[in-house]
Amino acid sequence: MRKNEILEEILNEVDKHPEIMSRREALKYLTMSPLAASVIASATVGTTAASASADVKGKIVIIGGGLAGMSTAARLNNTISDADITVIEPDPISVSYQPGQTLVASGVWEIDDIIYKRDDFVPSGVKLIKGSVTSIDPENNKVVVDGSQDVTYDQLIVAAGANLNYAAIKGLEGEITSSGKDNAATKKVVTQNGVHSLYFQDGAVATWAGIQELINKAKAHKGPEKLQALFSNPRGPFKCGGAPLKIMYLTHARLVEAGVRDKVELTFNTNNGALFGIPDYNAPIVKQFEERGFKANYKHNLAEIDPVAKTATFNKWWMEKKEFEDEMGDPIFKEVEVSEPVTFKYDFIHVAPPQKTPDVVGKSKIGSAGSWVTVNKETLQSSFFPNVWAVGDCAGVPMGKTGGSARKQYKVVVDNVVSVMGGKEPTAKYDGYTVCPLITGLGTVMMAEFNWTKKPTPSFPLDPTKERWIMWLLKVYMLKPMTIHGMLSGRA
Repeated sequence: MRKNEILEEILNEVDKHPEIMSRREALKYLTMSPLAASVIASATVGTTAASASADVKGKIVIIGGGLAGMSTAARLNNTISDADITVIEPDPISVSYQPGQTLVASGVWEIDDIIYKRDDFVPSGVKLIKGSVTSIDPENNKVVVDGSQDVTYDQLIVAAGANLNYAAIKGLEGEITSSGKDNAATKKVVTQNGVHSLYFQDGAVATWAGIQELINKAKAHKGPEKLQALFSNPRGPFKCGGAPLKIMYLTHARLVEAGVRDKVELTFNTNNGALFGIPDYNAPIVKQFEERGFKANYKHNLAEIDPVAKTATFNKWWMEKKEFEDEMGDPIFKEVEVSEPVTFKYDFIHVAPPQKTPDVVGKSKIGSAGSWVTVNKETLQSSFFPNVWAVGDCAGVPMGKTGGSARKQYKVVVDNVVSVMGGKEPTAKYDGYTVCPLITGLGTVMMAEFNWTKKPTPSFPLDPTKERWIMWLLKVYMLKPMTIHGMLSGRA
């Protein structure tokens, strides 16, 4: 997509929210800001693959047609002449803009602002199978679709995403396979009676309704005790790791806006030992918590919700040295995890669910005990099968289950697949880059970028630990057009 087209898409987004900024104001910002210029430029660059790779031959199958899978298909299609690419994806809105669910959940966007149709983004010449992979046979270079259709491949790229495993929490039900469907079981509890989760589309819409309900309840509240709003952060890798923090900040902002912040206590219970895994970003977040009057409880993993009593039970855990006997009967000491249940009452709770790859992937020969696709963290090539690759949320890399990570990963996968198809070694490397546009209020964002060094890696010449209005504009107006019209064309 060319620069002027990206610019027009950004202005179209501005037109949807005139209460925040006019088109004239946006155009002035976009034409004067070096930050805006760099973002637009990054979304309009062409493919960087070497022309010598253009004539490689082979059948490429991609499991998953979401952001990571469809972007990979587009870039391969841009790179290989006469490409043979098949994408397998059952969800008709698989390319919907999931990072926008936080903005839907806080009333900034409407649900229609983030829904896009899969079929509008299938690259020309790429074959689409509208079904689900039901088995993977990497030893015979084959996958099976809907239990009956065999699809063979020379190169397999797995972009199956991450399932939302609500059933891992007692009292909740269901495992959601995409953000836009398969949620009937989960919605029996989540989206109702103060229990909310923005991680699926219906849940994001209901979360905004839940915040409004909390505000109304606070306005009518007369008692001395504050209403309780809880926010959970789960154990294990999960996509959009900043979302539980973002929705807490935005709930706070809406309560302040309504003049009832003093009537609600906001508590963040995280399984982790810190609010954010990168020390340089954790320190300012701790300060923001103090300034806003948030409570935080560390090493608290959500185990159970009682939606009738409106209580949430967390396992509060710590490590202790315990004595054991070795095979000779001699005493040895090992650190083991111990825990105790701690119960909290809530009027509103936001649940970030545990996550995993679909079982058809995680329990196959390309999966791992933790369910993710086992890959070399730099080349993203399977540790067991050299013609299998993973990209996006399903990839078993140390961190980075975000759209920003996928934007870096899919270019590495394309370059390496093309190299291997041409008889060369995979030399492109992913450095672990990820980005969390941490929304800290209505109008402020801290752009947390980092990689495996666990140090800030800012794309712009600004202190990334500061909350900034300019980063809010980037998050609300620029990242979606860059993703939908840049990345899904294979060029951003």
